[in-house]
Amino acid sequence: MGHPWVSIEIGGLERKRTKKARAIVYTGASLTTLPKKFADELGIKPTSQEQVYTGAGLIKVLGGRAWTQLKGKEDAFPVWISDVVDRVLLGGVVLESFGFKVAPTTGILEEKTLLLY
Repeated sequence: MGHPWVSIEIGGLERKRTKKARAIVYTGASLTTLPKKFADELGIKPTSQEQVYTGAGLIKVLGGRAWTQLKGKEDAFPVWISDVVDRVLLGGVVLESFGFKVAPTTGILEEKTLLLY
């Protein structure tokens, strides 16, 4: 079936500049990942540097924070900024925090009940 795609809107924390994007839903990724050029256009500043595992091995990425809107829900989240990734990857933290899951048979995002404990 492959990975599903969704429409999201992302911007800097102040939301002076936002941009709609088609993002691949990648539940294997912890955080949403933005191409560096995309993050630069929105004024999303790196605040850290992280080492992360990929299918190609261990790489370094920059860390930052971005405002994210998905299916009518919005909040600020940590993101990774990469000069290797060429598309927006929507990671598990945003999906889980907004109360979405990927339906295994259709690949469509569905709402789910959040867990307290």
